[in-house]
Amino acid sequence: MSPIVEEEVKALGFKNTSIHHQNVELMGTFADTLRLNLYLRTANRVLFEIDNFNVNTADELYKKVKKIRWDSIFDVDGYFSIKSYVKNDKILDPRFASLRAKDAIADYFMEKYDRRPNSGKDLSQTVLFLHWHEHEAAIYIDTSGETIAKHGYRKIPMKAPMMESLAAGTILASAWDQKSHFINPMCGSGTLAIEAALIAKRKFLNINRENFGFMHVNYYNADIWERMKQEAAVLEVKELPFKIIATDLNPAAIVAARQNALAAGVEELIEFKTCDFRDTPLPEDEKGVIFINPEYGQRLGEEKALEKTYQEIGDFFKQKASGYFGYIFTGNLNLAKRIGLRTKRRIEFFNAKIDCRLLEYELYAGTKKSGKLDK
Repeated sequence: MSPIVEEEVKALGFKNTSIHHQNVELMGTFADTLRLNLYLRTANRVLFEIDNFNVNTADELYKKVKKIRWDSIFDVDGYFSIKSYVKNDKILDPRFASLRAKDAIADYFMEKYDRRPNSGKDLSQTVLFLHWHEHEAAIYIDTSGETIAKHGYRKIPMKAPMMESLAAGTILASAWDQKSHFINPMCGSGTLAIEAALIAKRKFLNINRENFGFMHVNYYNADIWERMKQEAAVLEVKELPFKIIATDLNPAAIVAARQNALAAGVEELIEFKTCDFRDTPLPEDEKGVIFINPEYGQRLGEEKALEKTYQEIGDFFKQKASGYFGYIFTGNLNLAKRIGLRTKRRIEFFNAKIDCRLLEYELYAGTKKSGKLDK
């Protein structure tokens, strides 16, 4: 997701970003973290670095963390939690590193105030994050607190739904111009169609979120946050000059998708229909994209049963979808071969721990010659 997150960050006007396998780094103020939490659709969380240092042992970590002026960050009457990523040969359990960091913070307050903040696993107040790789360590404020990868509207999840941030990421990685039709057969709980509607409508659901990690540290300015929310609300458009269509053979899925769209505030922008994916209505004008997220078939028997489905998706693309861009998001590349079409792009994603691909098909009427369509 890092390349897509970076594109989102750059679209917000930030420059001099550096991209890594699992994160994007940039320079900014604490107020910038509020803006990132508000606008980013594809990120998991926004971390604000407090300090970084070279350490080799847990005792060295304790000493470095204790030197930080913690009372400038949050109050002695507050509450904090620490999460961590640790890859160090001398630390067998990352929870031990978190415990030593927590002890250092508690001892800082005890020595200065003769009392200390409460701490635990609750992520609803001040959340800190320790990243320790070999001899390099950094400690951050997790300004998101609870992850921003969940967008808060999915009241009825159905079976194995895509994470909201992942759905948004696949859409932003596609060739969809946000001006043409978005078609989502096999919609399940409606996540792809809902994210497409939110993107096109320029609607940012974190305007309505009541709690972030940044609200519990001393750097937070509530007036700045209110102003940012007002600026984001002005960007929202009321109508879309194209169709977003979501279909599913399961009536319960359509009920769930409609309820989730209602919770997201975009129900009126999506046409829902209960039907087989092959009977999904495709507008002839302007064309657009078709997104399908079929089951992966993780077990051998399931994979065999899905071979026909993937073949039928390919037939649907070939016979009914000329002029569209077709997209299949799958974690089973063996099944993807059954589609029987040549991919234009294969974009790697991870759905939890499953190595997946977003497969892009440019669906021509006839054959492609010199970049033009045969007629």
